Amino acid sequence: MSLDLKIDGPDREHRPDHLAQNVLGHEIDRPDGWLKVKGEATYAAETFPEGLVHGILVRAPGIGRVSCANLEDVRNMPEVLAVVRDERLLRNAAQGGANEAPVQGVDTAEYVGQPVALVVAETFEAARHAAVALTVEIDGVEAPVDPEAVVPEEPDDQISTRGDLDGAMRHAPYSIDVVYTTASMNSAAMEPHAATAVWDGEVLTLRGALQMLKFNRNELADSLGLPPERVRILAPYVGGGFGSKLGISADCVAAAVAAMELNRPVRVVQHRRDVFEVNVRRSETRQRIRLSCDTQGRLTGLGHEALVSNLPKEEFFEPVLQASYFAYAAANRDLRLKAVRINRPATGSVRAPGEAVGVTVFEAAMDELAVKTGIDPIELRLRNIPEKDPDTGVPFSSHRLEATLKDGSERFGWDERDPAPRQRREGEWWIGTGMAAAFRVNMITPAEARITLDGDRATVESDMTDIGTGSYVIFQQIAAEILGLPTGKVDVRLGDTAYPPGSGSGGSFGAASTGTAVWLAGMEIRRALAERLGCDESEMTLRDGYVTHGNRRVPLADLVGGGAFSGHGRVEPGDAQEKVRQATYGAHFAEVGVNDVTGEVRVRRMLGSFSAGRILNPRTARSQCHGGMIWGIGMALTEEMTHDRRDGHVVNRDFAGYHVPVNADVPPLDVYFVEELDDWAGPLQVKGIGELSICGSGGAIFNAIHHACGARLRDFPATPDRVLAALS
Repeated sequence: MSLDLKIDGPDREHRPDHLAQNVLGHEIDRPDGWLKVKGEATYAAETFPEGLVHGILVRAPGIGRVSCANLEDVRNMPEVLAVVRDERLLRNAAQGGANEAPVQGVDTAEYVGQPVALVVAETFEAARHAAVALTVEIDGVEAPVDPEAVVPEEPDDQISTRGDLDGAMRHAPYSIDVVYTTASMNSAAMEPHAATAVWDGEVLTLRGALQMLKFNRNELADSLGLPPERVRILAPYVGGGFGSKLGISADCVAAAVAAMELNRPVRVVQHRRDVFEVNVRRSETRQRIRLSCDTQGRLTGLGHEALVSNLPKEEFFEPVLQASYFAYAAANRDLRLKAVRINRPATGSVRAPGEAVGVTVFEAAMDELAVKTGIDPIELRLRNIPEKDPDTGVPFSSHRLEATLKDGSERFGWDERDPAPRQRREGEWWIGTGMAAAFRVNMITPAEARITLDGDRATVESDMTDIGTGSYVIFQQIAAEILGLPTGKVDVRLGDTAYPPGSGSGGSFGAASTGTAVWLAGMEIRRALAERLGCDESEMTLRDGYVTHGNRRVPLADLVGGGAFSGHGRVEPGDAQEKVRQATYGAHFAEVGVNDVTGEVRVRRMLGSFSAGRILNPRTARSQCHGGMIWGIGMALTEEMTHDRRDGHVVNRDFAGYHVPVNADVPPLDVYFVEELDDWAGPLQVKGIGELSICGSGGAIFNAIHHACGARLRDFPATPDRVLAALS
């Protein structure tokens, strides 16, 4: 049996508010926390099946036809078991949710760094030595690598126009027409991509660093030519993903092919330099923002045009405009995405794809308009909050931007700010503050989960992953809440395709989607218990392992008896997503210091106020917001993948050259949540929060830089050389 839910309309019952356990909404420790601290949470490269051998990816030094002149010599090197040059090997990682094999084949390299072979040996050292010895020759071809030098495509589904923007710009008392750029970025997850494959002659079992197992299994099976039922994927612990592990990567297929060929377990771990090129990156962007308004600051025109890139044959383009469609009202609108095909490493989903760079740039441009009109930046945004979705005309399911702006500004002390730039100096440092709004689409995707209640102990199962976001603890809390159990009586098992298919970790939809499936599974068990008790489910109370109905109170284990109850929940999106615009909102505030001598920028403090439905666990939600805000610091100040202009290869493909924010870069971060219960978000009223917190955070820092020193930068990140140039 299964309790199924298609979300077609609002759920006004608010059942979580009426259960007696009172577990949801509280800071509960992660059950996997101590396992990670003690090193007992094993990752993809930390299992050691008997007979394990090691594989190293060999990558192309150029673009064109590939050959290996000394292939047989390398195959005959000591301890080498195989040099795999198989047409099934992947060109690059699959895009998120691909659900089928990505581009395959290694006879041609379409970007510098593409995998072209796998060397397998008895030891890691021997495999590494042989991989270095393999000579890869390229019959080079001319290939475009500069996004500015290629005629762009203009996908029809990425254009939205209304009214006459050019006319609005000409006749408005205030307008801006500016171009910003953002750099290519890498997910840079702590755990590199890795896979350990075991073939028993019938079933391939792969332990991988992956985010969305129900899709990954189909992708791997399709790549290998196996039916999905003969593929099992395990990913109980994943050391970060941020979008780079949404689809299967080159290591997965390479390890699997080698394991099937050698009939031995094969492990392939990507070197950090592999990670930077073989897997998806965030596209660089060039964004033109046009805004016009009347004397009261109400927008009359809104234009957002973005140029992004990807490899040939890829369908993904960074959805830069995703929030611009609905963020602010304006009668005259022109939004369009342009895309070019270039031979750089593939682009794909990186945390908060689209809004992370789109909102950040748009909010910097809004600050420029605020300065030009003399209207306070918060007030300008408040005056342009739309009553309904400006793009589709449908109502908002809930809209809390105003509440987050006011909450954040009060907590930050915004009213104490002198609006004029370049007013506060401490030695060599100019000090300033800035703000930005945050917007992020919200969604629910199909997901399933199972709960088994045996006596007074429950087990939750789903192939959902936990990539550091807190899936283990929030599913534990949901099951404990609905079944009236202490959290210590709930075990959570994740990351195994033998379990029901969850949503996977991506798009900030995991808590809402798989969490709702867990809720439904628990509700099915409640109904079965109520039937045994002889009452309606809503009439009984489950608390602390006891069932109460009227004057009767019995231990849950006694009611369950000798058998076990099993509940299966399934949720999928329905008509609700067509009837309303559903989104999450927030407000970022930052104070920075800009060194007048060195051009260095230091973030001194940051504050974020966010509205994202019911907060299941404030600790894990706050942690997610910290991560997003820190990523905003990186986007604004340090992170930039540099591509060689001649062949497009990544110049700074390690942490020595690609600078993520470290402890010294991150000030105290304050995070607050504005209460929201969005009935259109399902029975839990849960919405995504992890990606919301990155959207706009870098814009608040850029706006603070301008307020500090009077220099307006339009190229992300604000490295010292760019700051000094702007100051001069």
